[in-house]
Amino acid sequence: MEKEEIFKLIMSISTEVLPELEGKDIPITDSLKDWGANSIDRAEIVLMTLESLSLNIPMVEVTTTRTIEELVDILHARL
Repeated sequence: MEKEEIFKLIMSISTEVLPELEGKDIPITDSLKDWGANSIDRAEIVLMTLESLSLNIPMVEVTTTRTIEELVDILHARL
């Protein structure tokens, strides 16, 4: 899976959790917090993404990322 596909997956899941993101052009350099996600939203987005990718990564490894791009890079490296 390419990085662009992972980003699109994160965006799709994020719009499920945060419907107000629907139709917005959001840069990969933003963080989930920049998108208005609180800590529970962020955990849900990350968990749903990991589940969709069938990955079992410790949450501490993915929750320390500052940007969506860093999250994509970690997920891409683990696939």
